[in-house]
Amino acid sequence: MKKVILGICGSPRKQATEYVLTEALNTLEEKGYETELFTVRGKNISPCRNCDYCLREKECILKDDMYELYPNFQDIDGIIMATPIYNGGVSAQIKAVMDRTRAAAAANMDFLKHKVGMAIAVGGDRVGGQELAIQQIMTFYILNGTIPVSGGPFGSNLGANFWSQDTLKGVKADEEGFRSLKKTLNRFHEFMETYQRK
Repeated sequence: MKKVILGICGSPRKQATEYVLTEALNTLEEKGYETELFTVRGKNISPCRNCDYCLREKECILKDDMYELYPNFQDIDGIIMATPIYNGGVSAQIKAVMDRTRAAAAANMDFLKHKVGMAIAVGGDRVGGQELAIQQIMTFYILNGTIPVSGGPFGSNLGANFWSQDTLKGVKADEEGFRSLKKTLNRFHEFMETYQRK
């Protein structure tokens, strides 16, 4: 049975971030994985209210497009979150997704436990907050029992990071960004192959 990777794109536009994540998922398909893409583009996902309704009822009180994503967590082996950089950090949309998984955790505390996770950040500037955004995604993984994987030293210490120059053309030309993606995908693949989710 093929292992399944879920890619979550936190960009409301079909531009650089979605392009890079799609390239990553295509690479993993070539390695034999099944992949799923969820994008916030065109979706209505409200911020978490921290109202504790999910703790009582085991579901979120906000009935919006997040309900398209909740079932996708059930049978995956790995997860990749990709975000554009907003004000030096993650996008509002990917933050809403992360916060709203509180309802998934309320229903099953182990919903992401023992899965392998990596992060991709795409900024308009070369040094625009990519590592801070990746750290926030890695923190989310750690809090949920996911195994966070980086690309390792010399180029992708925390994960894949890109300089888009605010254009799709710019991200396609970012050779250093694609080197960091390749390194991160290689380590992600290594963990996926050596670690068996329980």
